[in-house]
Amino acid sequence: MNNIPPKVQNQLQMLQQVQQQLQSIVQQKAQYELAIKDAKRAGEELQATADEAEVFVTVGSVMVQKDKAVVAETLSDKAETLEIRVKSLAKQEDALKGKFEQLQSQIKAAMEGMSAQPSGN
Repeated sequence: MNNIPPKVQNQLQMLQQVQQQLQSIVQQKAQYELAIKDAKRAGEELQATADEAEVFVTVGSVMVQKDKAVVAETLSDKAETLEIRVKSLAKQEDALKGKFEQLQSQIKAAMEGMSAQPSGN
């Protein structure tokens, strides 16, 4: 395999980089989706509480009392922002998947072309 042309070696390196980027994006997307789920669940719990109930929000290591409506709006805004990020990451993921498949097919074609050539030059 030491006879791999530099162009194919470059493509293999690019393929690895794209794969790493793809893994990173998938991981980020999963984290944001979990955060969305948490924010929505917290919003549902907040709706189920009485309007006059005391609501506390964690800020760092301190809990602060906040108005229920403010907390509900903050949770809604947070979920909305995270959903936008997830959509953006999904677009990046699709683009990287396309690039990955393209590189994969180019490498495969180059390797098949190499194996079709006589090795005795």
